[in-house]
Formats: sequence, structure tokens, C-alpha cells
Amino acid sequence: MEIRKLTGEDAESYRTLRLEALLKNPESFSSSFEDENGNEAAHYRERLENALTYTFGAFDEDQLVGVVTLVPEGKVKLKHKANIFAMYVTPSQRIRGIGKALVKTAIQQATQLNSVEQIHLTVTSSNEPAKKLYASLGFKAYGIEKNAMRIEGTYYDDNLMVLFL
Repeated sequence: MEIRKLTGEDAESYRTLRLEALLKNPESFSSSFEDENGNEAAHYRERLENALTYTFGAFDEDQLVGVVTLVPEGKVKLKHKANIFAMYVTPSQRIRGIGKALVKTAIQQATQLNSVEQIHLTVTSSNEPAKKLYASLGFKAYGIEKNAMRIEGTYYDDNLMVLFL
């Protein structure tokens, strides 16, 4: 398994995995399949080439099987913070430590930015494996956002978590 920062060249692979994530785990993302299905690879190329974000991918041979994005805050008063978004590992590759390796890579990137002192993320309250993963890396829950998302009439709560570096 190889983990590396994704580039614009990875746009089509990223698009495919992103749409899979939105279909298979809609409760884990604020975007929906319907929101993003019309996006062409060029949309994701722009996202991956943004110098202010870091999207890392895990590859099993040449196949993209997992992703995570680290977004440092840009405003002067918030530069001590970064956020983790869009964490996903394809179901056939779970329980291999890929998710943990991806989040560790994002944490390592945050520490290299020097100004980042804390990393925030949200995780669906019912997603026990993800909550355990984040806790194993030192993230602590500090709140719950009730009814954070509504999908087809069902509400989902989010756990708010932080890692102090």
C-alpha cells in the first residue's frame, strides 16, 4: 500500500471513489451523490490542485482505495486550526489499517505546517468504527451536533472531535 498526496492527475480516480463513498455511506458526508454526480473530473482536478488543501490517497497497486483531506484554516485568527474532511476507505479494503494510515498522514502534514495546533473533524455519531479510529489517534469528542444531517427524513447526529498537537 502506498499513501501519497493526490494531484490533478488523480482526478478521475478520485471522482470515482468519491461517488462510491457518497452512494455507500451517504450518512458520512454533507455532500450527496446527487450534489456531485454531475461534476466532471475537471472539478476534482481543481480541488486536488488547490495549494491550500491536502488530499491524500491510499493505493492498492494502482487502485485508489482510500482518501482523506486536510484543510488548514486561512484566516489569521484561525490559523492554529485545521480540519479533516472526506475520509473514506472502500469497504473491501477496511480493517487493513488504511484509514489509520491516512489520518496519520494528515496529522503529520498538519504538524509540518507549524502554525497548526489542533485538528478538528466531525463523525456521524452512529459510526462506531470511525469514532474508535479517531480516538485511537488521540482525538477527543467535545460535543454533539444534534440533527446535523437529514437524509430522506432520517436525522443523523455528528460527534465533534479535536486533536491537540
